[in-house]
Amino acid sequence: MTDVMVRAPLDGWAMTLGSVPDPVFAGGMMGGGLAIDPTGDTLHAPCDARVAAIHAARHAVTLDAGNGVQILLHLGIDSVTLGGAPFTMLVAIGDRVGAGDPLVRFDLDALVRGAAAAATPVLVVEPDGATITDLAAEGPIRVGDPLYRVTAADTSGAAATATGETLRHEMRVGLPHGLHARPAARIAAAARDSGAEVTLLHGADRAAATSPVALLSLGLAHDAAVTIEARGAGAAAAIAAIVPLLTAEVEGDVTHRSSPAPVAPAPVDPDALVGVAAAPGLVIGTACWLRPAEPDLPPAATVAEEQARLDAALRSVGAALAAPAGGAQIAAVMAAHRAILDDPDLVADARRRIDTGASAAASILAAAEAQGARLRATGNARVAERADDIRDVALRVVYAALGTQPAALTLPEGAILLAEDLLPSQLAALDAARLAGIAVAGGGPTSHVAILAAGMGVPMAVALGRPLDGVADGASVILDGDAGTLLAEPDARRRAAAVATIDARAAAEATARAAGDRPATTRDGTPIAVYANLGSVDDARAAAAQGAEGCGLLRTEFLFLDRSAPPSIDEQAADYAGVVAALGGKPVVIRLLDVGGDKPAPYLDLPAEENPALGVRGIRVSLAQPALLDAQLRAILAVPDRAACRIMVPMVASVGELATVRAALDRLLAEIGGPPVQLGAMVETPAAAATADLIAAEADFLSIGSNDLTQYVLAMDRGNPALAAGIDGLHPAVLRLIATTCDLAARSGTPVSVCGGLAADPLAAPILVGLGVRTLSVPPARVPATKALVATLDGAAAAAHARAALAADGPAAVRALARAFSQESR
Repeated sequence: MTDVMVRAPLDGWAMTLGSVPDPVFAGGMMGGGLAIDPTGDTLHAPCDARVAAIHAARHAVTLDAGNGVQILLHLGIDSVTLGGAPFTMLVAIGDRVGAGDPLVRFDLDALVRGAAAAATPVLVVEPDGATITDLAAEGPIRVGDPLYRVTAADTSGAAATATGETLRHEMRVGLPHGLHARPAARIAAAARDSGAEVTLLHGADRAAATSPVALLSLGLAHDAAVTIEARGAGAAAAIAAIVPLLTAEVEGDVTHRSSPAPVAPAPVDPDALVGVAAAPGLVIGTACWLRPAEPDLPPAATVAEEQARLDAALRSVGAALAAPAGGAQIAAVMAAHRAILDDPDLVADARRRIDTGASAAASILAAAEAQGARLRATGNARVAERADDIRDVALRVVYAALGTQPAALTLPEGAILLAEDLLPSQLAALDAARLAGIAVAGGGPTSHVAILAAGMGVPMAVALGRPLDGVADGASVILDGDAGTLLAEPDARRRAAAVATIDARAAAEATARAAGDRPATTRDGTPIAVYANLGSVDDARAAAAQGAEGCGLLRTEFLFLDRSAPPSIDEQAADYAGVVAALGGKPVVIRLLDVGGDKPAPYLDLPAEENPALGVRGIRVSLAQPALLDAQLRAILAVPDRAACRIMVPMVASVGELATVRAALDRLLAEIGGPPVQLGAMVETPAAAATADLIAAEADFLSIGSNDLTQYVLAMDRGNPALAAGIDGLHPAVLRLIATTCDLAARSGTPVSVCGGLAADPLAAPILVGLGVRTLSVPPARVPATKALVATLDGAAAAAHARAALAADGPAAVRALARAFSQESR
């Protein structure tokens, strides 16, 4: 038996062992407590130990004292709601500390004002068979006074690790849209990394935390009660990592955008089938039905042979998913599919079926169907969409196990693919040169296929329902991806009207492509630069092929997410240099790290937040962690063609934030030498728009992020489906702040661009040009269309149109004006 002496971690008053109300954890853990002395401001280590975990809100530290004893020190009760503000962490995970060493410095006044109580629980985890002796009577104590003696069996060795105590943490889901695929995948990764056995419980249902699908099948909605159970040496660390992932919404990943419930727009033609718009564009083509046959499953061989066949198939598919061809969108989809392939529940279910005599192919397919049924049973449309992805991954494994390929669909020229639904692998197998559009009976606008179609520039309508069955193979159809409609066998008048519109658009885009990367100009000669928004080197190559004049937004967060440690300076520099090279040295605006709040990176120790859109995100993260900012600035300055680089600061709310970044940049330039780099600010907050003159005096350029600006101006969460219909960047209030930004920036001659969604909206772009925006940054596929649109504009007419839009009484009126202006400009 081995003793661990637990001493007072701060000055205060002792309370009887176990007297702490509603302890954070229960079961296998003894609760004691301290009341904080009014003069105290530092939490100290109560014994020699290793720092095992730090809570994301910095109000709690778990220490591993050895021999299976873990101690959770917790400042305040309900202090997670403080978002980490009163706490300064003085140690890092893995540090060794001695008894009395400082761990956390805290602002007692802020703690008392913001927490439910200032009592500080001291909770001791003991292994099986341990005893805890209470050494402190009620009354005043000082740092270092003895509190408990934990007499624990020597738990060195693997067997002891496997039989650790079970810790439990009860909470409510803070994710605004409940638990969906992205946070589920992150929870699974955190559980695997911890080495603990972790389970989530919701009512009578349980799910292994290492299985994203099992987690999704719990159907955890916002505010649902959930219990996290963890067992083993890394139990406390696992819970500390998972709690914030159930608290802060994950956004910024194209594969999991929130969307409103499908609402059919009024059809332009009463004879058209009406669905939901999923990818923009207008096209006429020939209907071609995809009716895939089920793979032919041969009889099973021996159990050993089928298990080996499954292993080989899993390795083959894993290798293919690990190296996808294409841009950031395809990479994001394949990353989600890799998480499904790694799901231990899926593989374990398949192995159990093999043990009962089924083949590897039949087993993985049946296991996928079972998991998909669980997701569909949740009643959550976003979660149910992931059932298609599970089947897609399983089919990949099936064909790998069989050593075959699915039957190829031969498309006619200009094919409009019709299907009950479509899987990403099925889309990837099609001849993209012959594919003109996609129309499916099911699906959703946030499905992986819809996102891939938009990235390919292929118009798509989803949720057309059973009426789609009435469209015959070979029928002539008009697909309007902007309206989400499909018209079969159009008469001559309708066909001629569609042809005229398509031809006009195609001619204008061809002209734009023929001009290459030459600047676009309005009819009266005003240059309007058309840049591309990028996330990878592949995106940059696509943008260059489309004639982009540069990159107006390089999303660097893709380098930082879904990993256990930040990228090195060399890794960052290589990625940025690759983008610059792919664009031939044209300007590349590199946005500094935009994570936090709704885009958490676990290794950054960011607080869980009740309102992530208003929390620690954007430049606030980098300013709070200067080493992170320093590393990213050094990486940008290390790019060989530094002259092409521009640095853009996200989520600026005051000129002081930009000035701090400028000072850091100047310091590094003085140290490293070489030419200067332009520094700009993103205008995403009303504060930045209202003080654009002050910020412009410190900036070389301004770039308006219209997506975030819209949500902040309208006080509407753009991730909330219930509000999605009202979140319109063409609201006059948003346009007035864009106008204010342009007017105030003009005083110092600071150029203004727009890199948000409004730049790619053909109804919005003329208004932006009329307001004074001179650079539009759009997705690569939209570059030619945007250049073509610019060429139709007259500067004076656009300015008059913009003034009319500012005076409109709402976004519907603005859109009506914009449609009329569009017709007049053709």
